[in-house]
Amino acid sequence: MPDTTNYELEEKFLQADRFINENRLKEAATLLEEILAEAPDFGKAHNHMGWLYETKFKNYAKAEEHYRLALKFSPEYPAAYYNSAYLLSALRRFDDLEKLLTDAIKVPGINYATIYNEYALLREMQGKLDDAIHYYKLYIQNSYDSKSIDNAAEAINRCERKKQLL
Repeated sequence: MPDTTNYELEEKFLQADRFINENRLKEAATLLEEILAEAPDFGKAHNHMGWLYETKFKNYAKAEEHYRLALKFSPEYPAAYYNSAYLLSALRRFDDLEKLLTDAIKVPGINYATIYNEYALLREMQGKLDDAIHYYKLYIQNSYDSKSIDNAAEAINRCERKKQLL
């Protein structure tokens, strides 16, 4: 199968990513818009636009639309799943989040710890504390960072405390 990578667009995308990291948001958005004008199916650019709309411009409807397009056009791009999950969680769209996480866990290269943490948070928000604890344990099992493991252990303790109080 021939490589269909458009290196010029990829380079523009990497520049937009650098602009985001440097907090040069207008320049990043402008470059991403140029990419999408030329290649409306460039999923990674949709993901980054979604992230800008969600986290910097607080336009959740536009963020969701860009994340949806990112998932459609780049279904194996893990960042689109993470960012979509964070948005759906913040909006408390639990059914949509559940479906997204079910799809995400099958993506090659996905970080299982991140997905299990999102499952755990989902279950905790739903008040399904035993399920939340189960997913926090899976998060720990798939984590290789001491701080992350400590945070998950604290989350388990929090869920146990909630079970006592509720």
